[in-house]
Amino acid sequence: MIKATDTIHAVLAKHEHLLDVLVATSPAFEKLRNAAMRRTMARLVTVEQAARIGRVDPTVLLDRLNRAVEHPGAPLVDPMPAAAPTPDVDPSHVPGALRRIPSALVIECDVREDLRAGREPFHRIMDAARATPDGGLLKVRATFEPAPLYAVLAKQRFSHVAERIADDDWCVWFHREGASTAAATPAPIDVPAGAPPDDGVVVLDVRGLEPPEPMERTLEALASLPRGATLVQINVRVPRFLIPKLEERGFTYEVHEQSKDVVRVFIRHKPS
Repeated sequence: MIKATDTIHAVLAKHEHLLDVLVATSPAFEKLRNAAMRRTMARLVTVEQAARIGRVDPTVLLDRLNRAVEHPGAPLVDPMPAAAPTPDVDPSHVPGALRRIPSALVIECDVREDLRAGREPFHRIMDAARATPDGGLLKVRATFEPAPLYAVLAKQRFSHVAERIADDDWCVWFHREGASTAAATPAPIDVPAGAPPDDGVVVLDVRGLEPPEPMERTLEALASLPRGATLVQINVRVPRFLIPKLEERGFTYEVHEQSKDVVRVFIRHKPS
Protein backbone atom coordinates (compact mmCIF):
# COMPACT_ATOMS: atom_id res chain seq x y z
CA MET A 1 0.00 0.00 0.00
CA ILE A 2 1.23 3.49 -0.87
CA LYS A 3 1.66 5.74 2.17
CA ALA A 4 1.68 9.53 2.52
CA THR A 5 5.37 9.42 3.48
CA ASP A 6 6.45 7.49 0.35
CA THR A 7 8.38 9.56 -2.18
CA ILE A 8 6.96 10.13 -5.63
CA HIS A 9 10.19 8.72 -7.09
CA ALA A 10 9.75 5.45 -5.18
CA VAL A 11 6.07 5.20 -6.13
CA LEU A 12 6.74 5.71 -9.85
CA ALA A 13 9.78 3.43 -9.82
CA LYS A 14 7.53 0.61 -8.64
CA HIS A 15 4.32 1.59 -10.45
CA GLU A 16 5.16 3.49 -13.65
CA HIS A 17 1.50 3.63 -14.75
CA LEU A 18 0.66 5.84 -11.76
CA LEU A 19 2.16 8.81 -13.58
CA ASP A 20 -1.03 9.03 -15.65
CA VAL A 21 -3.09 8.88 -12.45
CA LEU A 22 -1.12 11.76 -10.97
CA VAL A 23 -1.48 13.90 -14.09
CA ALA A 24 -5.22 13.12 -14.27
CA THR A 25 -5.56 14.25 -10.65
CA SER A 26 -3.78 17.59 -11.06
CA PRO A 27 -2.17 19.31 -14.08
CA ALA A 28 0.67 20.35 -11.76
CA PHE A 29 2.02 16.80 -11.99
CA GLU A 30 2.58 17.12 -15.73
CA LYS A 31 6.11 18.24 -14.79
CA LEU A 32 6.86 14.66 -13.73
CA ARG A 33 6.93 13.61 -17.38
CA ASN A 34 10.30 15.38 -17.52
CA ALA A 35 13.07 12.85 -16.86
CA ALA A 36 15.29 15.35 -15.02
CA MET A 37 12.48 16.28 -12.66
CA ARG A 38 11.82 12.59 -12.00
CA ARG A 39 15.48 11.97 -11.15
CA THR A 40 15.86 14.87 -8.76
CA MET A 41 12.93 16.71 -7.21
CA ALA A 42 10.73 13.59 -7.25
CA ARG A 43 13.27 11.90 -4.95
CA LEU A 44 12.51 14.54 -2.31
CA VAL A 45 8.76 14.94 -2.70
CA THR A 46 6.51 12.73 -0.57
CA VAL A 47 2.96 11.90 -1.66
CA GLU A 48 1.67 14.26 1.02
CA GLN A 49 3.89 17.09 -0.24
CA ALA A 50 2.88 16.35 -3.83
CA ALA A 51 -0.77 16.78 -2.84
CA ARG A 52 0.09 20.18 -1.43
CA ILE A 53 1.89 21.16 -4.63
CA GLY A 54 -0.97 19.86 -6.76
CA ARG A 55 -3.53 21.55 -4.49
CA VAL A 56 -5.53 18.37 -3.90
CA ASP A 57 -6.60 16.62 -0.71
CA PRO A 58 -3.88 14.12 0.33
CA THR A 59 -6.51 11.50 1.15
CA VAL A 60 -8.01 11.84 -2.35
CA LEU A 61 -4.59 11.44 -3.96
CA LEU A 62 -3.69 8.43 -1.82
CA ASP A 63 -7.03 6.79 -2.53
CA ARG A 64 -6.61 7.23 -6.27
CA LEU A 65 -3.08 5.86 -6.26
CA ASN A 66 -3.90 2.82 -4.17
CA ARG A 67 -7.02 2.00 -6.24
CA ALA A 68 -4.91 2.22 -9.40
CA VAL A 69 -2.38 -0.20 -7.86
CA GLU A 70 -5.10 -2.68 -6.92
CA HIS A 71 -6.96 -2.35 -10.25
CA PRO A 72 -4.42 -1.34 -12.94
CA GLY A 73 -6.07 -0.13 -16.12
CA ALA A 74 -9.40 0.60 -14.47
CA PRO A 75 -10.73 4.09 -15.30
CA LEU A 76 -11.03 6.72 -12.62
CA VAL A 77 -14.75 6.97 -12.08
CA ASP A 78 -14.78 9.63 -9.38
CA PRO A 79 -14.86 13.27 -10.53
CA MET A 80 -11.76 15.41 -10.66
CA PRO A 81 -11.19 16.71 -7.11
CA ALA A 82 -11.59 20.40 -6.59
CA ALA A 83 -8.41 22.33 -6.06
CA ALA A 84 -7.65 23.05 -2.44
CA PRO A 85 -8.28 26.71 -1.69
CA THR A 86 -5.25 28.94 -1.64
CA PRO A 87 -5.36 32.01 0.60
CA ASP A 88 -5.35 35.41 -1.00
CA VAL A 89 -1.97 37.01 -1.38
CA ASP A 90 -1.03 39.00 1.69
CA PRO A 91 2.54 40.30 1.32
CA SER A 92 2.27 41.83 4.79
CA HIS A 93 2.68 38.37 6.33
CA VAL A 94 6.38 38.48 5.40
CA PRO A 95 8.00 39.78 8.60
CA GLY A 96 9.45 43.24 8.35
CA ALA A 97 12.70 41.94 9.85
CA LEU A 98 13.23 39.83 6.71
CA ARG A 99 12.54 42.77 4.43
CA ARG A 100 15.10 44.86 6.32
CA ILE A 101 17.98 42.38 5.91
CA PRO A 102 20.78 44.26 4.06
CA SER A 103 20.97 43.48 0.36
CA ALA A 104 24.58 42.36 0.82
CA LEU A 105 23.23 39.40 2.80
CA VAL A 106 20.45 38.49 0.35
CA ILE A 107 20.90 35.76 -2.26
CA GLU A 108 18.23 35.55 -4.96
CA CYS A 109 17.57 32.35 -6.89
CA ASP A 110 14.89 32.50 -9.58
CA VAL A 111 14.26 29.04 -11.03
CA ARG A 112 10.95 29.75 -12.78
CA GLU A 113 12.41 29.60 -16.29
CA ASP A 114 14.29 26.39 -15.42
CA LEU A 115 11.05 24.77 -14.29
CA ARG A 116 9.11 25.94 -17.35
CA ALA A 117 11.86 24.59 -19.61
CA GLY A 118 11.95 21.25 -17.80
CA ARG A 119 15.42 21.84 -16.34
CA GLU A 120 16.18 20.54 -12.85
CA PRO A 121 16.92 23.50 -10.52
CA PHE A 122 17.82 21.65 -7.32
CA HIS A 123 21.60 22.10 -7.60
CA ARG A 124 21.21 25.81 -8.34
CA ILE A 125 19.14 26.21 -5.21
CA MET A 126 21.59 24.23 -3.08
CA ASP A 127 24.52 26.30 -4.39
CA ALA A 128 22.60 29.46 -3.50
CA ALA A 129 21.85 28.06 -0.04
CA ARG A 130 25.53 27.35 0.56
CA ALA A 131 26.36 30.93 -0.46
CA THR A 132 23.83 32.40 2.01
CA PRO A 133 25.65 33.63 5.13
CA ASP A 134 24.45 33.22 8.71
CA GLY A 135 21.75 35.78 9.35
CA GLY A 136 21.26 36.12 5.59
CA LEU A 137 18.30 35.57 3.32
CA LEU A 138 17.77 33.24 0.37
CA LYS A 139 14.82 34.19 -1.85
CA VAL A 140 13.67 31.37 -4.12
CA ARG A 141 11.19 32.12 -6.92
CA ALA A 142 9.40 29.07 -8.36
CA THR A 143 6.31 28.19 -10.37
CA PHE A 144 4.87 26.19 -7.46
CA GLU A 145 5.32 26.10 -3.71
CA PRO A 146 8.64 24.23 -3.30
CA ALA A 147 7.51 22.33 -0.21
CA PRO A 148 10.21 19.62 -0.51
CA LEU A 149 12.89 22.25 0.09
CA TYR A 150 11.58 23.08 3.55
CA ALA A 151 12.89 19.95 5.27
CA VAL A 152 16.11 19.92 3.24
CA LEU A 153 17.01 23.52 4.09
CA ALA A 154 15.81 23.22 7.68
CA LYS A 155 18.78 20.89 8.21
CA GLN A 156 20.98 23.84 7.20
CA ARG A 157 19.33 26.13 9.79
CA PHE A 158 16.89 27.84 7.39
CA SER A 159 13.43 28.91 8.49
CA HIS A 160 11.00 29.98 5.78
CA VAL A 161 8.02 32.11 4.87
CA ALA A 162 6.13 31.30 1.65
CA GLU A 163 4.53 34.09 -0.38
CA ARG A 164 2.12 33.23 -3.22
CA ILE A 165 2.28 35.97 -5.83
CA ALA A 166 0.16 34.03 -8.34
CA ASP A 167 -0.85 30.41 -8.87
CA ASP A 168 2.35 29.82 -10.87
CA ASP A 169 4.59 32.31 -9.07
CA TRP A 170 5.85 31.71 -5.53
CA CYS A 171 8.53 33.49 -3.55
CA VAL A 172 9.89 31.67 -0.51
CA TRP A 173 11.97 33.66 1.94
CA PHE A 174 14.52 31.34 3.58
CA HIS A 175 16.24 32.96 6.55
CA ARG A 176 19.47 31.33 7.70
CA GLU A 177 19.72 31.38 11.46
CA GLY A 178 23.06 31.89 13.19
CA ALA A 179 25.05 28.92 14.47
CA SER A 180 23.79 29.81 17.95
CA THR A 181 21.32 32.19 19.53
CA ALA A 182 24.13 34.62 20.15
CA ALA A 183 25.01 34.53 16.47
CA ALA A 184 21.43 35.02 15.26
CA THR A 185 22.18 38.68 14.59
CA PRO A 186 25.05 38.69 12.12
CA ALA A 187 28.10 40.80 12.66
CA PRO A 188 27.77 43.91 10.54
CA ILE A 189 29.62 44.02 7.25
CA ASP A 190 31.99 46.88 7.87
CA VAL A 191 32.55 47.75 4.22
CA PRO A 192 35.86 49.59 3.80
CA ALA A 193 35.95 53.17 2.61
CA GLY A 194 35.69 53.47 -1.14
CA ALA A 195 33.51 50.39 -1.59
CA PRO A 196 30.34 50.78 -3.68
CA PRO A 197 26.87 50.87 -2.13
CA ASP A 198 24.96 47.71 -1.19
CA ASP A 199 23.82 46.91 -4.72
CA GLY A 200 27.49 46.62 -5.74
CA VAL A 201 28.39 44.04 -3.09
CA VAL A 202 28.47 40.30 -3.75
CA VAL A 203 28.63 38.06 -0.67
CA LEU A 204 30.21 34.59 -0.92
CA ASP A 205 30.11 32.47 2.23
CA VAL A 206 32.64 29.63 1.92
CA ARG A 207 32.51 28.42 5.51
CA GLY A 208 31.95 24.69 5.70
CA LEU A 209 33.49 24.00 2.28
CA GLU A 210 36.54 21.76 1.98
CA PRO A 211 39.71 23.04 0.26
CA PRO A 212 40.24 23.84 -2.55
CA GLU A 213 36.55 24.63 -3.11
CA PRO A 214 36.58 27.99 -1.24
CA MET A 215 39.37 29.30 -3.48
CA GLU A 216 37.81 27.82 -6.65
CA ARG A 217 34.40 29.35 -5.92
CA THR A 218 35.95 32.73 -5.12
CA LEU A 219 38.00 32.84 -8.32
CA GLU A 220 34.97 31.77 -10.33
CA ALA A 221 32.90 34.59 -8.80
CA LEU A 222 35.67 37.10 -9.45
CA ALA A 223 35.76 36.15 -13.13
CA SER A 224 32.36 37.85 -13.57
CA LEU A 225 32.69 40.60 -10.95
CA PRO A 226 31.93 44.00 -12.54
CA ARG A 227 34.43 46.79 -12.13
CA GLY A 228 33.50 48.97 -9.17
CA ALA A 229 31.82 46.08 -7.36
CA THR A 230 33.10 44.35 -4.23
CA LEU A 231 33.18 40.64 -3.52
CA VAL A 232 32.96 39.85 0.21
CA GLN A 233 34.29 36.37 0.96
CA ILE A 234 33.20 35.10 4.39
CA ASN A 235 35.65 32.53 5.72
CA VAL A 236 36.68 30.89 9.00
CA ARG A 237 40.32 31.81 8.47
CA VAL A 238 42.52 34.13 6.43
CA PRO A 239 42.70 32.53 2.92
CA ARG A 240 46.48 32.66 2.60
CA PHE A 241 46.64 30.58 -0.59
CA LEU A 242 44.03 32.81 -2.26
CA ILE A 243 45.79 36.12 -1.61
CA PRO A 244 48.73 35.60 -4.05
CA LYS A 245 46.26 34.64 -6.78
CA LEU A 246 44.30 37.84 -6.18
CA GLU A 247 47.43 39.89 -6.73
CA GLU A 248 48.29 37.92 -9.89
CA ARG A 249 44.81 38.59 -11.31
CA GLY A 250 44.78 42.31 -10.64
CA PHE A 251 42.63 42.54 -7.51
CA THR A 252 43.08 44.49 -4.30
CA TYR A 253 41.88 43.08 -1.00
CA GLU A 254 41.35 43.94 2.65
CA VAL A 255 41.14 41.30 5.38
CA HIS A 256 38.90 41.95 8.40
CA GLU A 257 39.14 39.35 11.17
CA GLN A 258 35.82 40.06 12.90
CA SER A 259 36.01 37.16 15.37
CA LYS A 260 37.99 33.99 15.95
CA ASP A 261 35.96 32.11 13.28
CA VAL A 262 34.63 34.90 11.03
CA VAL A 263 36.99 36.48 8.52
CA ARG A 264 35.70 38.76 5.77
CA VAL A 265 37.87 39.47 2.75
CA PHE A 266 36.84 42.48 0.66
CA ILE A 267 38.04 42.05 -2.92
CA ARG A 268 37.90 44.66 -5.72
CA HIS A 269 39.53 45.25 -9.09
CA LYS A 270 42.64 47.40 -8.94
CA PRO A 271 42.00 50.90 -10.28
CA SER A 272 42.73 51.03 -13.99
